[in-house]
Amino acid sequence: MKGWQFRVGTWNVDSLTGRSGEVVEALSDRKVDVACIQETRWKGSGAKGQRYKLFWMGVEERSDGIGIFVAEKWVDSVVSVERHSKRVLRLRMVLDNGLLNVLTVYAPHSGKS
Repeated sequence: MKGWQFRVGTWNVDSLTGRSGEVVEALSDRKVDVACIQETRWKGSGAKGQRYKLFWMGVEERSDGIGIFVAEKWVDSVVSVERHSKRVLRLRMVLDNGLLNVLTVYAPHSGKS
């Protein structure tokens, strides 16, 4: 892995609805390769995107939810996505000869179950 850089970030976005383009622009401007996000407030689960691919897990009531954005140049390195719950998601990537586990875990603030 010598000779290249890899940037990881995290962000509580407080809803991706209508803001995913803004988030992608911010990640791109900061040259972030992988970003863990919390409070997507999206339903269901899936993966989509172009410059950044978002793997997400949400709930029916459009609260909470998590996801991981992966820059396009690293998407082919993703070997698995494990959605453990609406608050835990693990993404595995093969980088050179190593395996990178990226976890996003959302622990809500006080007053929420």
